[in-house]
Amino acid sequence: MNDILLGLAEAARRVVTLDPDLVEITRLSMAVTLSATAIASLIGLPLGAWIAVHRFRARRLVIAILNALMGLPPVVVGLFVYVLFSRSGPLGVLGLLFTPTAMVIAQVIIITPIVASIAHQAVRDLWADYHDLLISLHASRWQRIGALLWDGRRALMTASLAGFGRAIGEVGAIMIVGGNIDHSTRVLTTAIALETGKGNFDLALALGFVLIALAVLVNLAIHYGTRTERSSRW
Repeated sequence: MNDILLGLAEAARRVVTLDPDLVEITRLSMAVTLSATAIASLIGLPLGAWIAVHRFRARRLVIAILNALMGLPPVVVGLFVYVLFSRSGPLGVLGLLFTPTAMVIAQVIIITPIVASIAHQAVRDLWADYHDLLISLHASRWQRIGALLWDGRRALMTASLAGFGRAIGEVGAIMIVGGNIDHSTRVLTTAIALETGKGNFDLALALGFVLIALAVLVNLAIHYGTRTERSSRW
């Protein structure tokens, strides 16, 4: 209990005084996570909608694989990206290993199946309601997808938020491809792991509280900005 109180006090002190290390780590955490979430949404939302609208022979298999990839082990993703961008790897010449870019790539791979799977489920229900209407309007496949994505934009925000929540708490893959380098690739989750290993539980808890606060604030801001819950509706 004493460690928790010390962690809260340390978190409050660092936030109030705008501790430079905390600001730097938080800024990088948000930049990496928001970039990965935006890219994964640009890929996953249309992909999920396309699978919901398009009928093809291996559709059920693709859906099953997509759902299975929601539980993709982050450490395996980190290892894959590490091998891909290591000096002896096929993309080693790019020099992206141990950079924020490699961290974004790893997070995109992890959260894209989550975004796509949730989007597929949401758009599938909309497609059942609007199928006859869109067919009667002779809308093309991509016009149908665009209309369904726009109509279900508030529900699809949940898919992006799920990806954001998964990404901001990621540590395994980030540690492997980022290296937890101070002033370069250290983010909140890797800093928490480092301080816990060093026995600095008050600082680790402080960073943990900041991480939780960031996740809650981002979710509240998006829900408020998009008016997900309107007063006229239950």
